[in-house]
Amino acid sequence: MIDPEFWNGRRVLITGHMGFKGSWLSLWLNSLGARVTGFCDCAPTVPALFDVAEVERDVDNIVGDVRDLVALSNAVRAAQPSVVFHLAAQSLVRESFANPVATYSTNVMGTVNVLEAVRATPEVRAVLVATSDKCYENREWEWPYREQDELGGIDPYSSSKAAAELVTSAYRRSYFGGQALQPHGAVIDTARAGNVIGGGDWTKDQLVPDVMRAIAAGAPVRLRNPGAVRPWQHVLDALHGYLLIVQRAIEQPGVGEAWNVGPGADDARSVGSLVERICSLWGSTPGWIADQRESVHEARALRLDSSKLRIRFGWAPRLEVEEALEWTVDWYRANAMGAVSMRGVTLDQIRQYQQLAARGPV
Repeated sequence: MIDPEFWNGRRVLITGHMGFKGSWLSLWLNSLGARVTGFCDCAPTVPALFDVAEVERDVDNIVGDVRDLVALSNAVRAAQPSVVFHLAAQSLVRESFANPVATYSTNVMGTVNVLEAVRATPEVRAVLVATSDKCYENREWEWPYREQDELGGIDPYSSSKAAAELVTSAYRRSYFGGQALQPHGAVIDTARAGNVIGGGDWTKDQLVPDVMRAIAAGAPVRLRNPGAVRPWQHVLDALHGYLLIVQRAIEQPGVGEAWNVGPGADDARSVGSLVERICSLWGSTPGWIADQRESVHEARALRLDSSKLRIRFGWAPRLEVEEALEWTVDWYRANAMGAVSMRGVTLDQIRQYQQLAARGPV
């Protein structure tokens, strides 16, 4: 379980802390008493959870781009963290087709730069590189992917995440650990999460934000692949896995690994069914229509096997997909109704989740 004493006073650096996942993580770590430094060039959307939940109150902000090794190295040196969460990324499949160079430079060279900066900072003891479930060579089969399965990807985004995994593995074996050249003591792990949902996401071409925009407009959602099956999970379930991985890396140091951090086997749902359920929870009926316009390639089936993390760390999702959708809709409804403090709403959900996590797997 998450140990508040472990995190209290611990120096943590998060790249991409202004993003959706980074904002939730910054708030959670601050609530645990961690001293959080964030490195990011700007919030990726307008509006953004970072602004709506006033995350800036909780972090020391350093403005910079992960593609800039000098700026990143200076930030890590100044923060002197014992933990680094590398979340900064170009995270959209469709955007990767439009801008492959930016995708590869951010996702691959950004990862190289983070590990180079860490290599020059002896205070760092653990690094968590967040990649994606899409890093696997997708065979479109019905079995969930395990950590030892082949990496790959048809589109630039997926292959860039596979490349980030390979970069991390090479750095781990070359520079970190007892057998490495001039070994650094940090443990370097990667985490491959599924499709993360939760309140405060306004990312372009992401399902839940698209549904919320459609509900606000009273128009049906255009879906490119309504039958596509994805592993859906609440953002706090994914971050819970991240925190446990890092906590164990420092408490029981060893060789870093790759970890799937996905939802339960029954929480892989089709895109169309997820939209219908969100509309039902909201009490609105815009529904969805098939988008007949020419589209880029996207996988139709993708599932994760997270049994390694469950067995080794006792981790398990605390929110089934139905609960994850309810929490997500509750957050957006509070925002739409002009809640006095969306920061308070967000922190309340973090506190509720911590109580669930403390009870252990169900």
